[in-house]
Amino acid sequence: MTASTANAQRFREFKMPDVGEGLTEAEILKWYVQPGDTVTDGQVVCEVETAKAAVELPIPYTGVVHELRFGEGVTVDVGTAIIAVDTDPGAGPAEAPAAAPQEAAADEEAEPQGRQAVLVGYGAAPSSTKRRARKPQPGVPAQPEPAKAALQAELNGRAAPAAPATPVAPAVQAAPAAPAAPAGSAVPAAGRPLAKPPVRKLAKDLGIDLATILPTGPDGIITREDVHAAATPAAAPAEAPAPVAVAAAEPGTVDTAARERRVPVKGVRKATAQAMVASAFTAPHVTEFITVDVTRTMKLVQELKQDPDMAGLRVNPLLLVAKAFLVALKRHPEANAAWDEANQEIVYKDYVNLGIAAATPRGLIVPNIKDAGAKTLPQLASELGDLVATAREGKTSPAAMAGGTVTITNVGVFGVDTGTPILNPGESAILAFGAVKLQPWVHKGKVTARQVTTLALSFDHRLVDGELGSKLLADVAAVLERPKRLITWG
Repeated sequence: MTASTANAQRFREFKMPDVGEGLTEAEILKWYVQPGDTVTDGQVVCEVETAKAAVELPIPYTGVVHELRFGEGVTVDVGTAIIAVDTDPGAGPAEAPAAAPQEAAADEEAEPQGRQAVLVGYGAAPSSTKRRARKPQPGVPAQPEPAKAALQAELNGRAAPAAPATPVAPAVQAAPAAPAAPAGSAVPAAGRPLAKPPVRKLAKDLGIDLATILPTGPDGIITREDVHAAATPAAAPAEAPAPVAVAAAEPGTVDTAARERRVPVKGVRKATAQAMVASAFTAPHVTEFITVDVTRTMKLVQELKQDPDMAGLRVNPLLLVAKAFLVALKRHPEANAAWDEANQEIVYKDYVNLGIAAATPRGLIVPNIKDAGAKTLPQLASELGDLVATAREGKTSPAAMAGGTVTITNVGVFGVDTGTPILNPGESAILAFGAVKLQPWVHKGKVTARQVTTLALSFDHRLVDGELGSKLLADVAAVLERPKRLITWG
């Protein structure tokens, strides 16, 4: 066995997995381990956020953490190594496998030609590689060694500066002799500025030219903090009053920039936005409405709360709306379908994966109850309660959000009468359940106060025509008006 083979078996790399269906990237939210920590097979080492949800990642190795390849807040492509583990720490020092940083694979021009990053601390040959810089210790100014600075200057096509007598910033060491710039000012870098792809994207989103930023990272690399600093206007010198005061004094002018904040669109919010746009402009939506007396259903909810068979379960009006929707779909199974654009086919489904739209701190997600149509009312209540609790904790898995067929969105909890919901991509229908309110209603020939709600059903008109959609919505309303139909129709 060669030394390189032994090292490859000893130092194991854990790569960012595809934790969903076809996801291409994920953001590292939090590391639960640090270099030097001991880990075991199956131990959760970090939490990542995909375009669908936050997911905890277990590592399949036992050993000692050698290196975390990316910091928190960094978006990493699927298949990129994010952590290296020494599976035989008692064997002594050995050469670790070379790292393949995401920035080198995803954007070759992020590094000057000829540079090649390797794992920290195991003696890479200076003729072909460079060591990744360690994070500076608190209170100790970060500075490259003279030989390292010379190598950096050579790789960048610049003359190597002499070793400084006093500590200076790495960016100043690596730069050629030039007139000193005022503190805090931006100095264009020689050649292409060094920055990782996430930093380049951040600068692009904020409209910042990387060439105008003074880098503070190791070896002259521009960091996120540098970009944010460049995006924040520097305070004007005391002897030069800012012209803003003049503009603010002009009548009719309002300074709105100081009262605005910009947040990058990513994660669940980004995925939701893309999905809604794709759905709205792909599937021809039709929305129908119906107002129904649900007094009997609300009475049944109270009775079920006292039923021993429902003890410990979450019983609410949404549970009976979900059951009514499932019964109506059983009566009109052709409404439970999907449009296959690639094959120009309609796919009719003999199962119902019922999605429940849930508002979470990360944005709107739609996990679904698998094969909901085959579940009893207690089973449906149990799974509905688990689904909501998991969503609120931000622990919904991508698998729980895949494969939905129809969805319910409960806008009534916000006091809203109803709405025109947009279909979850790939689904045939979505039912909006509005607020239940006490209203005047004609009941048995007399006007009396009854509990009333409005339902809205949006459906894909390629799959569901007006007649079918109307019958489906009418049946949901009929069950909620007289819930005994759960027995006679179910």
